[in-house]
Amino acid sequence: MSADLERPRLVEVPAAAVTQVTRDRKRRAVRRRVVIAVLSVLVLAMIAVSLMVGQTFYPPGDVLRVLLGQDVPGAAFTVGRLRIPRTVLAVVVGLSFGLAGVTFQTMLRNPLASPDVIGISSGAGAAAAFAIVVVGWSGTRVSAFAIVVCLAVALAIYLLAFKGGVLGTRLILIGIGVEAMLRSATAYVLSVAADWDLQEAMRWLTGSLNGASWTATLPALVALVVLAPILLGQTRNLSTLQLGDDTAAALGVRLERTRLIAILAAVGLIAFATSGAGPIAFVAFLAGPIAARLVGPNGSLLVPAALVGALLVLVGDFCGQYAFGNRMPVGVVTGVLGAPSLIYLIIRTNRAGGSL
Repeated sequence: MSADLERPRLVEVPAAAVTQVTRDRKRRAVRRRVVIAVLSVLVLAMIAVSLMVGQTFYPPGDVLRVLLGQDVPGAAFTVGRLRIPRTVLAVVVGLSFGLAGVTFQTMLRNPLASPDVIGISSGAGAAAAFAIVVVGWSGTRVSAFAIVVCLAVALAIYLLAFKGGVLGTRLILIGIGVEAMLRSATAYVLSVAADWDLQEAMRWLTGSLNGASWTATLPALVALVVLAPILLGQTRNLSTLQLGDDTAAALGVRLERTRLIAILAAVGLIAFATSGAGPIAFVAFLAGPIAARLVGPNGSLLVPAALVGALLVLVGDFCGQYAFGNRMPVGVVTGVLGAPSLIYLIIRTNRAGGSL
């Protein structure tokens, strides 16, 4: 065999094709930056609205003076003690749910792989109901117990789904089964609860920012500051996982290590956010698909989804307080939005083969 036949031939790529690919990449990068900028502005705008608007309207100057620590009659209590902790908790919870939800969806390559669907949020809810109704706990102890059980449920789902690796479909199906069992357990606990315990448990299970305080906000904020950089550090590996396990492994991604780090960080965010505001329905589920529609194909969705999550919680809480005749928890508002979206995504996933 001649040397010419043994030597691999290089395929010449037309210059026009290279130019087109470069333009497409630049266009997608610009679009992503614009989406992130617009979402950031909308989140900041909703933060301002949440601090100024209520039963009493306070102008931006008064709100700013309160933020700077000055004593403003009326606003010092209403804005400083009530609205600021509630707004900060809304942002922290929204960022955490959005970031954790899209991590699961990206890692498992399925928009249905959300903590709402695969039982992780239900673990925290069942734990809280048990702690309130059966044990008689309240406050910080309920939140701490919910965090521990949430982590334990996530570990159990991971171990049950592990068989020479974690297959996305297997984890989702096992998670749905675990979620059904936990919801049944929660329903039983609520059925035997006394009236005063039932009211507290339902407030916790619905997902609400009512009564937000720095005691509830700080643990979730610390968890976000610690765990968000860990997930953002896995951006490249998570994006590569979308190409399939074989391709990701060929490109140097350590599959199980990446999955384990992502799952631990995402579950930690969910656990601490849920301990602060309860399992606010469908925020983790909706943030990723909405961000994907805004950003377009390719590129990481972690930052856009986190911003979408914060915007959903802020808007949902504001609408729950002032858009209807009676005040409703934010979880009710997001639940109304999420139910039809779940049906739509199931139909679209069935047609598209499970791509986000």
